[in-house]
Amino acid sequence: ITIINENILWTSPVPYLLNNDLDINSKGVILRAFDQFRLKSCIDFKPRDSEDYYISVKQLNGCWSYIGRIFSNGQELSIGIGCGYIAIVEHEFLHALGFYHEQSRYDRDDYVTINFENILEGLYNFRIVGSDESTTHGVPYDYLSVMHYGKDDFTNGNGSTIITKDPKFQNLIGQRLEMSASDVQELNLLYKCSSSIAFKMYCGFTNGTMCQMNRCSKSGNGWEMVTGVYGGPSSDHTNLPSQDAGYFMYASTGPGQEGDSAWLETKRMSPQRECHVQCLQFYYYHNGSQTDELNIWIREFQDEWDSTGTRYLMGQISGPPTSHWTLHHVPLNATKQFQVEFEVRKGAGNSTGGFSIDDINLSELECPDGTWQINDFERFWNSTHTPALIYSPRQYSSEGYAYRVALYLRQTDFGVYVHLVSGVYDDQLKWPCPQRQFTVQMVDQNPNIQLQMSRQMSLTTDPNLLTTTGVPFWGKPRDVGTQIVDENNELIYANNLYGRYYFASLEDIKSRDYLKGGSAIFIFSAQGKFKYFHLMMMTLVMLILKSFVSAHVFLAWVIMIYAVTHKNIVTSQSECL
Repeated sequence: ITIINENILWTSPVPYLLNNDLDINSKGVILRAFDQFRLKSCIDFKPRDSEDYYISVKQLNGCWSYIGRIFSNGQELSIGIGCGYIAIVEHEFLHALGFYHEQSRYDRDDYVTINFENILEGLYNFRIVGSDESTTHGVPYDYLSVMHYGKDDFTNGNGSTIITKDPKFQNLIGQRLEMSASDVQELNLLYKCSSSIAFKMYCGFTNGTMCQMNRCSKSGNGWEMVTGVYGGPSSDHTNLPSQDAGYFMYASTGPGQEGDSAWLETKRMSPQRECHVQCLQFYYYHNGSQTDELNIWIREFQDEWDSTGTRYLMGQISGPPTSHWTLHHVPLNATKQFQVEFEVRKGAGNSTGGFSIDDINLSELECPDGTWQINDFERFWNSTHTPALIYSPRQYSSEGYAYRVALYLRQTDFGVYVHLVSGVYDDQLKWPCPQRQFTVQMVDQNPNIQLQMSRQMSLTTDPNLLTTTGVPFWGKPRDVGTQIVDENNELIYANNLYGRYYFASLEDIKSRDYLKGGSAIFIFSAQGKFKYFHLMMMTLVMLILKSFVSAHVFLAWVIMIYAVTHKNIVTSQSECL
């Protein structure tokens, strides 16, 4: 439910100022929330320049905002202590953009009962906003709105304040994951737009549609649209766990000669954002030879008349076959009009299968540092003697900090933790690790990323934090950590774990698509201040100093590394506003 007075709507991009009193972790969460608005809606945000009307985000008492654009010279919005969660930030910014609470709808009595006798005295949060000053835009009542209160919010201790007329939603109202699809729908209707800032495409090959993609082959089998493949997958990813006959694309590597290839090309697209960062994600299934390859290219075009373009290899998948649909991310950095091309290339070995892909998404946001997919997660959890810690493979941030994510499994719920571990770039990094934000998401595997509502947590390193033994908590692992053997049987050093004791319950993750086809997927990232290229240059300088090569060889290496990495530069979040 939103305001109807168009005079107090904002103009996108909405200017904002993050005040110095905000803690560093909240600042990072706010920037992540802005990215969700960009991905899902037509609303963008920009740092305030000289605008009279802007949102001044402060750490005041509690979490609150005015409704609509009301005050000039910095309209306050509070992200107080304990408010630094992405859903709470989205909630308050939706207020500022013109939203009331969902349970304030003028038709709310058809969907919920408000127990006024259980509400704390002096609160007016539960009032109905009449149709003379608000509108639902024709969007149905949304129990899952991020603007809906929970069943016990503002209770005086005598019982629940809200009872849903449909009992199955009683424990779901008040979700604080992310904006719901209906929230986004209302936001776009309020601002009279239908596109989004950072979303480029989704293709799940629904109903056999190709999403304007083209296919061709070179001396071998081409891509086919199928509903199942002998040897797997038996169904598409989109409709899991249902075995209904959904479509996906498959390229066989069985017949033919080594080097034969099949190509699948997206439509041409143009970057819209100034930062020129894109993330391609898709699910693949590999049941061919270990030497078969799935190559991911982009082809950039100088202009609309350029029919050939220049092709760049952005990623490659090969190796052992998979047993499940597997999520994969590829960072892109197209600066001109471009298209994505999937090439399946037959390897040297014998093959009775090939590669399948499904649920392709492309956005103008950064890719995560790493993906940790745990197949048959519930079965694994139930067969594990709890409590137990399980660890992700080692990951590297864009700056080069090495870290792992840990799940602390208990009988019915689990926690999520992060710790730094020793890595190959440690000698070139700053220690203790200074104010870097680590974010872990349990992916809501809705096929379309615009409809996802993932569970996540963010934490920021404090270089001044000490352990109980008096050493820096985020110090250099080789200096302050404990020696362990990792999943590759390699001796590494690991710092103490830091994170959230309660992240989700088994009941929680059975909602939505957190377990799809039995798989749980965690993605993680660490936001830093520098570009990956700078780290490559530091590494190069160290190599030069160690090998005493001549100046002209040094220059040649610099040019080579720039040519290789200019398509793989990962910028920090703050540089892509």
